[in-house]
Amino acid sequence: MIATLYLAVYILCGLFIVRCLLPRQIVLTRAWLGASLGLLMMMWLPALMAFAVDFTMAAHGLALLPLAGLTGGAFLLRDKRSAKGWDAAEKTLARQMLTVVLPLTLLSGYLQFTHYVRIAADGSWWGGQSTYGDLAMHMSFVTSLKNASFPPEYALFPGQQLSYPFLTDSLSTSFYLMGWPLQLSMTIPGTLMMALCYMGVMCLARQLTAGKRTVILAALLFFLNGGLGFIYDFDLAGGTETVWMNGEWTETPTLWARIRNILNGYYMTPTNQPTPNNLRWSNVIADLMLPQRTLLGGWCMVIPCFYLLFTAFGPRREEGNPARQVALLGVWGGALPLIHTHSFVALALCSAGLLIYDLCHAVMELIRTRSPQEGEATELRQEDPFAALGWYLLYGGVACVLSLPQLFGFTFNQVFQEGMQDAQNSFIEIWFNWVNSSDGTLSGMIDGYGWFYVKNIGLPFLMLIFALFERNPRWRRLFAGALPIILAGEFIRFQPNIYDNNKLLYLAWLLCAMIVADWCRVLWGKLRDFRARPFIAALAAVTIFLSAGLTLWRECVSDYQLFSAGAVQVGEFVRDETEEDAVFLTGVHHLNPVASIGGRKIVCGPDLWLYYHGLDTSVRKDDIRRFYADPAGNQDVIEAYGVDYVVVSSYERNDYTVNTAALDALYTRVYQNGEATIWRVAPAGEE
Repeated sequence: MIATLYLAVYILCGLFIVRCLLPRQIVLTRAWLGASLGLLMMMWLPALMAFAVDFTMAAHGLALLPLAGLTGGAFLLRDKRSAKGWDAAEKTLARQMLTVVLPLTLLSGYLQFTHYVRIAADGSWWGGQSTYGDLAMHMSFVTSLKNASFPPEYALFPGQQLSYPFLTDSLSTSFYLMGWPLQLSMTIPGTLMMALCYMGVMCLARQLTAGKRTVILAALLFFLNGGLGFIYDFDLAGGTETVWMNGEWTETPTLWARIRNILNGYYMTPTNQPTPNNLRWSNVIADLMLPQRTLLGGWCMVIPCFYLLFTAFGPRREEGNPARQVALLGVWGGALPLIHTHSFVALALCSAGLLIYDLCHAVMELIRTRSPQEGEATELRQEDPFAALGWYLLYGGVACVLSLPQLFGFTFNQVFQEGMQDAQNSFIEIWFNWVNSSDGTLSGMIDGYGWFYVKNIGLPFLMLIFALFERNPRWRRLFAGALPIILAGEFIRFQPNIYDNNKLLYLAWLLCAMIVADWCRVLWGKLRDFRARPFIAALAAVTIFLSAGLTLWRECVSDYQLFSAGAVQVGEFVRDETEEDAVFLTGVHHLNPVASIGGRKIVCGPDLWLYYHGLDTSVRKDDIRRFYADPAGNQDVIEAYGVDYVVVSSYERNDYTVNTAALDALYTRVYQNGEATIWRVAPAGEE
């Protein structure tokens, strides 16, 4: 109840602030922006208070003071124009949202429930295919931030400040701290953020496209992205083949056998087959928004920034002084780095592209439309490039003031510390053609440059190319915002894992999807006299959305065990019976109940995550290995890392030579079940 009320307070304050500052936005847009702003404040304000009193209930109570201040300040600075009411256009958008947002939210809620700690009858915890890799990491952040001091440390690498953007996970920690179980603490905010993303893209499309149906099409092009990967799955699929089914060899149609392979295989979907088909344009719902919680939080916050950016500076902006909207945009954008750094970078690049385009366009308009007499004073008009530049500087200045402490205090912090991996794997470098090049050079390309994107993005990629040949200033302005993001994603590697550049490229595609939807509207009108028009549309829909449909189908039926019932019991013992600041020595497996369920620090987590966060784990892994082999002779490991407990589970027994007799001689067993044994680091006679 406390968590629900706490969330409601932030949402209501967000709605009120948006009503005060942006009353001329339509009702549904105000509702979306207000709810998103409420979540933004709930991410940030308790975290700010935690620097004084740790991430505790006290911090959450104190956070209500700046919340009240922000709400009161918005009232004092309010736009006194009347709020825009419900009209026919609003009804149309509401009906459109019912056809898109509602079903996608229901799907997302189901996937969140089945992929984030689904508890089986025997007590084991399960997830899905897409969350199998990263869920345990996010769980460790959520559980370890409870009552943690700020700035927080890596629970998976004690002694190292947590530089990974953590505010999306700390949002779940807030609910967890207030009494929600871990499952609800992750699924409810996750579903809410996905719903806000769906609403946001439709509100954005309403402003950036020219037709009614384009709002729906733009949203579907973005969220149901796929490509031509299904061709690989169904090529040569005639006839029958023998497959093992229900305990026996069965003759079955090849087409159905291929579908079963998609539904049952591990990453065999037509949107995600790195090997052997170089299919890398993963579906955003199944493989990004669902498993990558930081990205989800980032998109939930950057889509409102895109909306404010394009409507504040665009040709469709409301009459009057845009200072409130521009300032709100600066604050919102400046809050992004600790939510999702890639979203912040994408917003900055998009803003730079729009600034250049708008200034060039304004100058050209001035030259074409104004020819004052010599010595005549010229009136400053809206099109004046200096006026536009002033608003951009206000927005950029506010964003920089807020973002720079985050970037240098957290994001770039590891760059200046020891323990980084070799520079070639850790710092920004030139890298050509994203994941289509094995080494970032032209000679290392896997597919032909154009063909890689044709087969991965599909017909919409060709439609985008065709649209850019048209002389449409709205499309060109949209592409001016997307182009810097595309160039950065195509030519720069920002982190060891080059695949992560997709977090930039998809946001560029969000803007491009608006162009494609509009182009399809124009083409549909030109095909009006063709009797085959419905068949063309049906064929295009199947070609565009089939890969996404198969991918989401596979994700709906995926089922992977994360923690056995015994492992869950271990994690719950650690959570309930050990000190919150205790350090555990365990193996480096990624499904670690001590970190994920117990919320405790472990000496070293897996390279599956830490390598890509720029951390060198080699020394700690060697220390762990030698300790398990000879605990008595390697007591320096215990002392070096301040270890309080030692764990031996099925993972440690499988990965190391473990001398349990020495552990018994040195320490006291405090817990044991069929899965693991835990020793407290203290002489046996001391207990």
